[in-house]
Amino acid sequence: MGAPVPVGVVALDPVLEAGTRSSLLMCPGLAVCEPGDARVAVLTVDRLGPAELDMVRTTRAHPNRPAVVLVAGALASGDALHALAAGARGLLLRREADAARLAHAVLAAARDDCTLPPELLEQVLDRPGAARHTAGGWAGSALSERERSVLELVADGHETAEIAQRLAYSPRTVTTVVHDITQRFRLRNRAHAVAYALRAGLL
Repeated sequence: MGAPVPVGVVALDPVLEAGTRSSLLMCPGLAVCEPGDARVAVLTVDRLGPAELDMVRTTRAHPNRPAVVLVAGALASGDALHALAAGARGLLLRREADAARLAHAVLAAARDDCTLPPELLEQVLDRPGAARHTAGGWAGSALSERERSVLELVADGHETAEIAQRLAYSPRTVTTVVHDITQRFRLRNRAHAVAYALRAGLL
């Protein structure tokens, strides 16, 4: 087993910060540290507004560029997409963020994977007036069979190693496929790619 993943906690509310720290201390494979030393930062918020999105961006802009897992008390329609666009690599609702799920999301982020519960993906898809790009976006574009197969498994919650095993690809191939999709459509991460692909009817 490798060294514990250093994880920091960022919160506007000290009570939320203390609760999140307490949960993380119960997680094997994680070492709670100061946010500036973290490989993954857990941002705990009541709701998602401009200040909270700025927290995501500011945390990602730190010199060590930690992955961000966002834990929110509630997310309004469209908030999940805004969080992904701001750079969050994982999203959890606080009522579901027990120690096991929090550890899973943090470890996935540390491996450059992304976690997005199905209900939050549904929230993204429920937004009216789908933001389909025209120039440089989904319009007139299509996914290859390989890209579609990979994104479907990402959408089902599988991580890189599992996808590689199911499709008989190397983990590097899976990572490259997802990277190509996010670069081509100017998306932030794999959850963002899944959300846009579903909204555009490509999956």
